[in-house]
Amino acid sequence: MTKPSTKNKATELRKRGYSYNYIAQKINVSKSSLSSWLADVPYTPNQETIDRIGKARAKSGQVKSQQKLNSILKAREVAKKDIGILTRRDLFMLGLGLYIGEGSKADNLVRIVNANPKVILLAIRWFKEVARLSNENFSIRIHLYPDNNIEECLNFWSKVTGLLRKQFQKTQIDLRKNKKKTKKGKLPYGTAHLTVKSNGRKELGVFLSRRVAAWIEEVTK
Repeated sequence: MTKPSTKNKATELRKRGYSYNYIAQKINVSKSSLSSWLADVPYTPNQETIDRIGKARAKSGQVKSQQKLNSILKAREVAKKDIGILTRRDLFMLGLGLYIGEGSKADNLVRIVNANPKVILLAIRWFKEVARLSNENFSIRIHLYPDNNIEECLNFWSKVTGLLRKQFQKTQIDLRKNKKKTKKGKLPYGTAHLTVKSNGRKELGVFLSRRVAAWIEEVTK
């Protein structure tokens, strides 16, 4: 895990024309993480990079970077046409698929766990539109690592989700010493555990858990 600001540093260095190798050494993050973070950041090698790795290698890296960027932009364009307008039923089935993969299957508990802010936002939207929940019906717990900036991460998730800090449960810190170093930098904001609270509404308590289970049973028969 790294601080969220690490990605910003990586982005700035890439915009300034530095290679993945240089950035990886500078901020101590794997090249695979950089490849994911910086795929859509335009790259033009600066003179320092050219002098260090040679003109030919620098040019080759620039060409490959541009080819990758062009492919990403083309894929996004095609994807918009593929998806079209998202209907309520589309959202229902999409959210249900998300819950099948990332949701709690325990009795009496409705929860989705994910590290991707967009996935958590999709889950919130799904719960609101399908189960008629409001922000007050959510609590959230963030799972982090010792080198995460707790306050920075909590503020990030509060801003992203629109949930108040009072809705955040006690942050859990993973203190395991056997975590793989290859995971470093891949979850800069930790993992969010989004839980539904009934707040006295019977249809959002045990019944909602059973309702979701029944939906899953119907589509997986």
